[in-house]
Amino acid sequence: MNIKITGVGSYIPDTVEKNESFHNHEFLNADGSTINAPNEVIVEKFKAITGIAERRYAKSHHNSSDLGFFAAEKAIEDANIDPETIDYIIVAHNFGDVKHNTIQSDMLPSLATRIKHSLGIKNPKCVAFDILFGCPGWIEGVIHAKAFIQSGMAKRCLVIGTETLSRVVDKHDRDSMIFSDGAGATIIEATEEEGGILAYETASYTYDEAYYLYFGNSNNPELNQDIRYIKMDGRKIYEFALVNVPKAMKTCLDNSGYSINDVKKIFIHQANEKMDEAILKRFYRQYKTKIPEHIMPMSIQTLGNSSVATVPTLFDLVKNNKLENHSLSKGDVVMFASVGAGMNINAIVYKY
Repeated sequence: MNIKITGVGSYIPDTVEKNESFHNHEFLNADGSTINAPNEVIVEKFKAITGIAERRYAKSHHNSSDLGFFAAEKAIEDANIDPETIDYIIVAHNFGDVKHNTIQSDMLPSLATRIKHSLGIKNPKCVAFDILFGCPGWIEGVIHAKAFIQSGMAKRCLVIGTETLSRVVDKHDRDSMIFSDGAGATIIEATEEEGGILAYETASYTYDEAYYLYFGNSNNPELNQDIRYIKMDGRKIYEFALVNVPKAMKTCLDNSGYSINDVKKIFIHQANEKMDEAILKRFYRQYKTKIPEHIMPMSIQTLGNSSVATVPTLFDLVKNNKLENHSLSKGDVVMFASVGAGMNINAIVYKY
């Protein structure tokens, strides 16, 4: 028995928010002081570092659970399965449903429950629950699905990553330009086909790193300080990722039985273009091997960072030949890797 991704789908919102739309924002330092640079310069520097030129925002009447439902429908259709046969629905997110122009996160009932309801699944033995694992949430959900299937508790799982980060950002913080909305979904199931999940690695670093990402006050001290927004220590996250993600990827690959030369694609969480490139460089340096051309697909330039949705969305785009110079063939060995709030890290080696 092997455990494979048999269906994949994503939902990319239609609303495009270009960098130019931030030219009229009032960006402030964390202490509330004015940044001594024009917005055009701030935005240009931001693009040079992150690679982001535009991002996607959900329609005002859609919430995270809606986006997850749209992606799930596509994954179910792609797998050509009866949704009533799904044993587990695992939904990774960070902030629940945050309605447009509101400040309250809504996670009751769980997003997985809402998505199961929207899918019209009647089977009560289809168990639906959420996981909070930062940006690596979808990969962690896949690892959980593997465990359920391997133990005999399930035969088929639906794993979703969905987020509307645009609704929890501080418009006075330059980091707000990073985040976007979206959803990706996969069907994971037992199969007699060759390949599937070959190895995984996962870890939580909390002793010093727990609050590198957190909920904090607006950079604008005149705003209500009881309202919280997503905040991060970008420098510490960058340094943490560069040290720890390549190590986790190496451990995962070494445990898979495959060599670095066997890897055809590496799907890394789309957090920051320069950071992902540095992670890739350090990963290959461990093997004293040159980085192959077109090994790492990127979507951050046009889709931004949609947290738990980035990796499954990227996988869906490549699977369906929607990214130039990137495609998958039967038997290809690929890697998934992510880092995020916790601080959490994980990786999977997968044979397509």
